[in-house]
This record gives sequence, C-alpha cells and structure tokens, in this order.
Amino acid sequence: MDTRLLRQFIAVAETLHFGRASEASHISPSALSRGIRQLEAAVGVRLFERDNRTVSLTHEGAMFLDYARDALTQWDVVRHALIAEAGELHGRVSMYCSVTASYSFLFDLLSAFRRDHPRIEINLHTGDPEHAMARVVSGDEDIAIGARPDVLPAGLAFKSIRISPLVFIASRERLEQARLSRRTPDPAAWATTPMILSESGLARQRIDAWFRQLGVQPQIYAQVAGNEAIVSMVSLGFGVGVVPRIVLDNSPLADKVRVLEVRPQLASYDVGLFTLEKKLKSPLISAFWSQAR
Repeated sequence: MDTRLLRQFIAVAETLHFGRASEASHISPSALSRGIRQLEAAVGVRLFERDNRTVSLTHEGAMFLDYARDALTQWDVVRHALIAEAGELHGRVSMYCSVTASYSFLFDLLSAFRRDHPRIEINLHTGDPEHAMARVVSGDEDIAIGARPDVLPAGLAFKSIRISPLVFIASRERLEQARLSRRTPDPAAWATTPMILSESGLARQRIDAWFRQLGVQPQIYAQVAGNEAIVSMVSLGFGVGVVPRIVLDNSPLADKVRVLEVRPQLASYDVGLFTLEKKLKSPLISAFWSQAR
C-alpha cells in the first residue's frame, strides 16, 4: 500500500474537507481527489460519501482509518529500524506540547537529544495541553507532553518528568486570602466566589470533584481554554482560578496573583511524555524516550 495515499486519506478523514486536506498534503485538490479514487479502487469500497457541500466517512472508511493509522505507525517503526541498522539515526519525530511546556521542559529535553542525535529532526506543534494525549492516540503526533490522567488508556506509554501542584490563585488586588484560605473550607464563602476554570480536562475534573465534596455549586464567571488565559483573567481581578504551579512560575503575570492556601489540596499534576507503546519499537522514538529524565 502506498503510504503517501494513506497519509492523504487520513488528512481527508480528519478534516472532512478536500481543500484543507490538500493544503495539509501539499498537493492540489484535483490530485487529492484522484488519489482517494485510486485508494477506493484498490480496496474495492467507497471510503467517503461526498457531494458539492459535504464530505463524510462511510462505515468502511471509518474501519479503514484505523488500519491506515496502524499501518503508518508500523511502517515508521520498520523504516526507523532499518535506518538504525544502517548507521547513525536520522529521520523526523513530531511533538506536541503547550507553550508553557515548550519553555519549561524542551530546552533540557532537546539540547541533549540534539547533541547525541543531530540528524533527527523535531517537528514541534503547540496548543492546549488538554489535547496532548488525544493527539498521540489519534496518530497526529509521535510524542506529547501533558499531565497523566488518573487512568492511562490502554496502549499508551507515559514517562514522568515533573510533579507540579495544582493551585488556587487570586489577584493580589483582591482580599480572598483570609476568606478562602482556611483549614476547613467555608462552603458559604466558596458558593459566592466567582471562578475562572478550564473548559474541560484534568484540572476541571479535579476542581469539580473538590466542589462536589464541599457540597457547593461553583459560581463560574468564565470557562476558558488554556491555563495562561486563566492567569490573565485572575490577575485582572475577575475571580479565583485553578492552574498547575508550573504555569504560574513561568507566567509574566506571576507577581500580580497570589496562591491561596486552600484545604483540602487538589491532587498534583504528574507531567510527562506520552507515546503509543508500539511506537517505542521505533529507534527514533526509543532514543528520545530514553533521553528524557
């Protein structure tokens, strides 16, 4: 099977848009359409339902998507193994992390790796840390940096590199410190405190569980994507937020907020690397994995 066609198929399956998929694949829309028709002829079924306005995967297309992702992973493992046998490792590793992680961890991770493996190219993509694990599972990235969930999905490998407390923060201009920082939390005080929280993800799960244990429905002022946005809104005095301590330590607004000594404390973040277990067979991924401390 032509791996080029498999990559083009995955691009269409993930975007459900031939125009965007052609841009991502660096070919014209007409060439992409020809490639998909060639692939459909090879497998003997329609992979997409499409008209002038919409594109959707058929049932067979959804089944073939799992095969395509697995086949490309296996191909990368074999190709990298052959390269390793031939001598010095070279190739490409794709990585995903948040902006905070990029300047908190990557210098140490990449400086030693580039020294030992100068011919391996790192393709770095940044975004919301809550998407890190999903991007590895979907096959979009080889490695991602993120927080370990309470239950690690089957087939996913994780390597811890830092423990970071999950903390409540408030603006230095407001006086939440005495009202909220008590050994026994005051439900009445928390019920009237405006909260700025993540839209979803591990931090949101833990703060929701914290409020449930307190028996209080939180007063949510805003739900945002990204921990940096939470720090920004808290620094302006809009409410109390919850972020990993490492985000606060690396924020230019750190001096404008304070950490509240809240009890009971939230469980810490275990920050580390994600990859698929089967990708650890690749010499390139294995080399990066073993380099991380």
